[in-house]
Amino acid sequence: MTLIYTGIDEAGYGPMLGPLCVASATLRVENWAAGDAAPDLWAMLQDAVCKTKREAKSRIAVADSKDLKLANNSVTKHPLHHLERGVLAFLAAGDQQCPSNDVELFERLGACHEDHPWYKGESVTVPLGQSVEMLGIDTNTLRHALGKAGVELLDLRVRLIGEREFNTLYTQHRSKAFATEIAMRELIERSKQFGSDGCERRIVCDRQSGRTHYGHTLSQLFSEVVVEEESARASRYRCDSNTGVLLTPGADGAYFPVSLASMAAKLVRELAMMRFNRYWSARITELKPTAGYVQDARRWLSDTHEQISDEQRREMVRLA
Repeated sequence: MTLIYTGIDEAGYGPMLGPLCVASATLRVENWAAGDAAPDLWAMLQDAVCKTKREAKSRIAVADSKDLKLANNSVTKHPLHHLERGVLAFLAAGDQQCPSNDVELFERLGACHEDHPWYKGESVTVPLGQSVEMLGIDTNTLRHALGKAGVELLDLRVRLIGEREFNTLYTQHRSKAFATEIAMRELIERSKQFGSDGCERRIVCDRQSGRTHYGHTLSQLFSEVVVEEESARASRYRCDSNTGVLLTPGADGAYFPVSLASMAAKLVRELAMMRFNRYWSARITELKPTAGYVQDARRWLSDTHEQISDEQRREMVRLA
């Protein structure tokens, strides 16, 4: 049987500056026995991928993006080396074309920025952390492993929620979690278009909050939702007889598609913040860049208080 296997994760839920990015990775796995546990794609693709950056000399690390993002002051490798290596190789392995810059990457992933000037400007060449030739070697190795295992990446998507949309949603619903729910619903709906009616489907989402009940949300996407478990450990559902949905903490390190989605979301967020910092640093002398997280965002806003207008602050600062 064919399994359509989707993972969903976010990057940028906590920051005060920059976009919230929610991503999904959908793969097709052939020769999967109905009723089996979710396949271990790290084991199936072990010739090309690994689970930690320590093992990633000749293989591509696929893991929770928080574990793969290197420190900004890294001197041996670019901070985004592992993130872009994985995302670009998986994209190129599918259609033999790799984005050559950040604008092309945003377009391939469907990550649409709001029209703020700080996200515009010249494109940035990718990859940043390795040569095109080395990425080509990674891609060929990965393509061979995917074919050997009967696995195919069907879709890698990033739903970017900009500051303006985020604040509108928060004002309307008084909950920042609603923004991630909106994106999650869209990405689950998108994943349903892949595969045929006879396919088995598994959808795994990284659960960030203490919320355990998602039946109402899923009932807007499926005609039948059966609750199998709703606990601190996991929220598990059977939908329309052929779709299993799991929301659980730590999924970004435990389930391959969630890890890949985590990497795509984080990469888009980091590239967006590179654009943000490039724009403002070119206009304000000796301004230190920011990752947008609350404490440092407050420092950054203090450093720029005389050069940025009240209207610009309203456009860039997230309300929650």
